[in-house]
Amino acid sequence: MIPWLSNNDPFPDISKAYTEESGISGLLAAGADLSPERMLLAYTNGIFPWFSQGQPILWWTPEPRMVLPTDKLVISRSLKKTIKKIQKSIQTDKRWQISFDRDFESVIRACTEPRPNQSGTWITEEIIAAYTRLHRLGFAHSAELWLDKHLAGGLYGICIGKMFYGESMFSRVRDASKAALAFLVHFLKNNGVALIDCQQETLHLKSLGAITLSRTEFAKHLQKTTMQPAINVWKPDMTII
Repeated sequence: MIPWLSNNDPFPDISKAYTEESGISGLLAAGADLSPERMLLAYTNGIFPWFSQGQPILWWTPEPRMVLPTDKLVISRSLKKTIKKIQKSIQTDKRWQISFDRDFESVIRACTEPRPNQSGTWITEEIIAAYTRLHRLGFAHSAELWLDKHLAGGLYGICIGKMFYGESMFSRVRDASKAALAFLVHFLKNNGVALIDCQQETLHLKSLGAITLSRTEFAKHLQKTTMQPAINVWKPDMTII
């Protein structure tokens, strides 16, 4: 049986998560709420919510865990050209702009837009409200790439101490989300963040330089990094390339 949590219950130990043989690998518990206190407790312990409309709140802690080292981001030749174009535009015609936290809610809502070979989204109104609360408290952040004052791509996630947890990204223009990610990774690296949590293992993330850690290794990293001082000023650095 999946452990059912009331709002005051602690999470089970992450070692109790379901294994691959169960068919629901990484599932730890269900129930409780999405209050800021619960969400921060979850993330500091390597746990995150992931559920669809009509389901109870489900809490996950995958094994292995995919992470992106901020000093190992793979920038392809085409992406490098895009970034250089953006940098030049920022200095000249201003058609392109990069920002952090300018429009968090628009970014998270853009991440709900339909994608090829994907039906529906896990980013429900309940999830949007939960992460928006964390944004207002200074824990959730967005990176936005703008073209002619329109949102072209971006991503959002949570930062606790010196640990960033990536949640979702979107593109309306080719390479826009990757470019926004590159600016964010550069900023995080310069501010002492060594790893970005990517949650699930995918070939796309591997192509960007992501690697896997065991659940135990990931938990040890969180113990060190989430207790460190938070980043106070979120402002993109234009010297990425």
